[in-house]
Amino acid sequence: MRPGRLVGVDLARCLALLAMMATHLLAQRDPDGALSASAWLFSGRASALFAVLAGLSLALMTGRTRPLRGRARATRSAGLAVRALLVALVGLALGEVDSGIAVILTHYGLLLLMGLLVVGLGARSLALLAAAWVVLGPVLAQVVRPELPPRGYASPSFEQLAEPGRLVSELLFTGYYPMASWFAYLLVGLALGRLDLAALRRRTLLLLAVAGGGLAVATTWVSHALTARADVLSALLPRAVARRGTEAADRQLRELVEGGLYGQTPVDGPWQWLLVVAPHSTTPFDLAQTIGSSLLVVGLCLLLVRLLEPGAVRAVAVASGAGAATLSLYSLHVLMTSDLLWPPDSSAGTVVQYVVVLGAGALLVATGRRGPLEAAVARLSAGATR
Repeated sequence: MRPGRLVGVDLARCLALLAMMATHLLAQRDPDGALSASAWLFSGRASALFAVLAGLSLALMTGRTRPLRGRARATRSAGLAVRALLVALVGLALGEVDSGIAVILTHYGLLLLMGLLVVGLGARSLALLAAAWVVLGPVLAQVVRPELPPRGYASPSFEQLAEPGRLVSELLFTGYYPMASWFAYLLVGLALGRLDLAALRRRTLLLLAVAGGGLAVATTWVSHALTARADVLSALLPRAVARRGTEAADRQLRELVEGGLYGQTPVDGPWQWLLVVAPHSTTPFDLAQTIGSSLLVVGLCLLLVRLLEPGAVRAVAVASGAGAATLSLYSLHVLMTSDLLWPPDSSAGTVVQYVVVLGAGALLVATGRRGPLEAAVARLSAGATR
């Protein structure tokens, strides 16, 4: 375990990776057609947690509590820009693989590049900007999406480089992970990383977790209250309201969105869609709810590690080692989910994937090594910094 590393953050990353794998490997519906427990718990929240942690990591690499300024910022930004581009290239390569997964890495690389624009801000400014962006991002998307080409692919790939304008529009607005709105997640993570996380009191970490959980619950309650209104339902589902009444239309709306909206609300739909909370709907309520759940997880992970003795912290670091090599192990997961690598697509194969990912992560931390992709990216980005 490298000195100064925040084990609680690695634990949160590990949980995000395992939860994202669950959304890819476990059934989204129970045999009776109801939404499965894993889908209800992890869908939309796992990827949001990844994005928040991306911002937190970016803050740790750009001065922690003291944002880099001047030449130091420019020098570090050059290395981070190379890092972001390399991550995006890995994402494009994985997009060529028939895995059935909407690969996030190219979007993630663009998000890191966007973050370089604001790494000079402090925690308070970042938090205020994040709060504003939760609303501004979805509103901007609602305005511009009807003017953009429709989504062409679930995952960006090298093939899409032939149409760079369309690729950029998908990465920012029309794709499964629209970064123009997801910028809010990065801003929240940056604000969090600008705090002295290693020195925060236990009470403060508990308050962070409670506040995050409260935000998630309150956002969900308010969204459901608003979308149950007769005028909102009449705008969203006019035929259902006319034929069956508002109560039946409300149930139909819940069933319609509970499985997620694949990154965006209906392109030509009314503005009332922005009141919906659902996985990957990228509405203000979806962003606020998943930001809350992310803060809950990060707060609890940091608090747990703070409560442990040094020996137990070391054990947690090894057990959650996958969180220190998410680029390599996420890529391995995508390959194992395709036909290119063992194991087969089955319940036993799901168990094998979890064992491989957790075992590889533990082995890397126990031996003091980085993941292979992390090591290569770090070496190339360090060259750019020099």
